[in-house]
Amino acid sequence: MNGPKQINFTIVPDDDRTQARVYANFCAIAHTPFDFTLTFCEVMPLSEHDVRNAEADHVVRAPVRAKVVLPIQVMPGLISALQEHVRLFAESSHESWPKGPVH
Repeated sequence: MNGPKQINFTIVPDDDRTQARVYANFCAIAHTPFDFTLTFCEVMPLSEHDVRNAEADHVVRAPVRAKVVLPIQVMPGLISALQEHVRLFAESSHESWPKGPVH
């Protein structure tokens, strides 16, 4: 009796251009025992009013542009892919990355 047939394949995004691009310059990360949630926000320059409010309550609200929930099993591959792309970008552009807090 033969076991299940193994098929190797590559998943390629089917970009039909109907999905709008979304810009985000901040990502908040949360997790449960089952998944990770990446909440992408756009932080705009702060007005004087925004700065006064932030000084008072230490909070700056940023509009959520996208929220992506990923199963835990996807995370190691995502982290590896991001590290590789950052490495390639840094090598090709000779950019150094500032060290700072991770949110």
